[in-house]
Amino acid sequence: MLASGACASIARGIKMRRAARTDANHAEIRDALRGVGASVFDTHFVGRGFPDIVVGFRGGNYLLEIKDGNKPPSRQKLTPDEREWHSLWNGSVIVVNSVDAALAAIGAI
Repeated sequence: MLASGACASIARGIKMRRAARTDANHAEIRDALRGVGASVFDTHFVGRGFPDIVVGFRGGNYLLEIKDGNKPPSRQKLTPDEREWHSLWNGSVIVVNSVDAALAAIGAI
């Protein structure tokens, strides 16, 4: 369980915003997950380090942070907000950079 201070910190960071950018492979990954029967809720617009998508598959829930696998590793690093959010979250957040990585993360392959 999250300590109340950590929970409050995360809650303060979750504010909806407009015109959030997505990685070039975001739609491809989202569509592939849906193609294997996963529920996908796009959360990239939340910002402040919150993962890009929430996925439900075979009774499990997954928070996925999408990075563009076509960029060099130095350009795939977590932002400061992402690092902070991930460090405060007491569950798992999986960083993926391809369709195969996303499908593997949820156990679809």
